[in-house]
Amino acid sequence: MNPQSKLSGIFTPNLVPFDSHGEINEPELRRYIDWLIEKGVHGLYPNGSTGEFTRFTPEERRRIVAIIADQTRGRVPILAGAAEANVRETIKACEYYHGLGIRAVAIVAPFYYKLSPASVYAYFKEIGDNTPIDVTLYNIPMFASPIDVPTIQRLSEECEKIVAIKDSSGDIPNMIRMIQAVRPNRPEFSFLTGWDAALMPLLLSGADGGTNASSGVVPELTRKLYDLTMSAQLDEARRVQYDLLTLFDTMIYSAEFPEGFRAAVELRGFQMGQGRQPITSEQKTDISTLSRTLQCMLSEHGFTNEPIGGCATGITEELG
Repeated sequence: MNPQSKLSGIFTPNLVPFDSHGEINEPELRRYIDWLIEKGVHGLYPNGSTGEFTRFTPEERRRIVAIIADQTRGRVPILAGAAEANVRETIKACEYYHGLGIRAVAIVAPFYYKLSPASVYAYFKEIGDNTPIDVTLYNIPMFASPIDVPTIQRLSEECEKIVAIKDSSGDIPNMIRMIQAVRPNRPEFSFLTGWDAALMPLLLSGADGGTNASSGVVPELTRKLYDLTMSAQLDEARRVQYDLLTLFDTMIYSAEFPEGFRAAVELRGFQMGQGRQPITSEQKTDISTLSRTLQCMLSEHGFTNEPIGGCATGITEELG
């Protein structure tokens, strides 16, 4: 791979708006994609966990990526989730996305069945040997078979088409071990963190960027954190990291994932519709609290006005 095309920066795992019938709201999705690009994200990451890829059919997943590719028109690179239920269908997805001109795909390790490291290696080796498109490994051990450091190192040495890993474990020391193991022989190999709380510390430890759920809600702040960290403005970067963590915790714990993120995107002016996962009335997001928290955070950084009644001296105090 050409080092100039290395995957780096913030790849936003976009959500998908639904219409009143529970179908993909294409016009709103296109508007949302334009907004994310205008706010400065480096790339887009459809069909991720935040994008609820398991709640779509294979045909819908391909349609989502096709819509985004058409709307993006090369303005930013796309890292498309290509995981299917088995290796043959996953390779077919890789072929389809390659035909769309997508920059790379992200593939989660086998899920449902918990596999041994040897089986995880064999799965990705089969993909790496047969894919026409660059592959990003996706490690999310809370939902799928983990990809351990020896497996990552071996795959990086044997498969030229495997060019990156996205790690959503939140395990900072383990990701540092990945970087130590792979980078000496594959300096162009990319490391992306999918855990919002780990973005700043992992950028400082050698990671190249992130696929952070908060960037679909406050892309301005995630981009700001990336820029501040990479330019060594660490005091200001630390403050933004803390604020992003507060928002992230509010969204992830206020409802079943990713309903809090969907509610927050709606507060930024998009009609997201009802998600496909049925929820009880007791599980519904407290929109009022989430709205006030989001508005206070954005006003602190100059993106909007304070809500009526003002904000507490710091978002953490307000939430506490």
